[in-house]
Amino acid sequence: MFYTVLIIWLLLDQLSKYYVMNHFLLGESLPVIPNVFHLTYIINRGAAFGMLANQRWFFLLVAFILLGVCAYYWKHLSKGPWTLQIGSALLVSGAIGNGIDRYMIHGVVDFFDFRVWPIFNIADIGICVGVAFVVYHLFTVKEDHE
Repeated sequence: MFYTVLIIWLLLDQLSKYYVMNHFLLGESLPVIPNVFHLTYIINRGAAFGMLANQRWFFLLVAFILLGVCAYYWKHLSKGPWTLQIGSALLVSGAIGNGIDRYMIHGVVDFFDFRVWPIFNIADIGICVGVAFVVYHLFTVKEDHE
């Protein structure tokens, strides 16, 4: 389940970014629901909300550390409940997707624009939902300590 979710989410992320980069001009905004939801093509050179702008290598290092932690705990992740497997897959997929952008174009392609929230992408959704699932797992799991 882990690899299936990871691959599908990563493909959705990269294909959507490819589409936006090839069909929008940088800064172009297409209203889907005027004044509520737009597709707006930007390059975010920071983290969430543009924090730590132009810290490309720092973000790539964080992504590699996350991948290393997941590899280290792989036995536990692969045998864990669906919330842990899907959550970690979404988190890793989002980190890889945004990491590819940071490496290739020195920033992250963002395009979902709800006008009241910073513009984001599919990888960001994966990271947020993944963290929520992993945190849920950590607070609800009852380990057997025999």
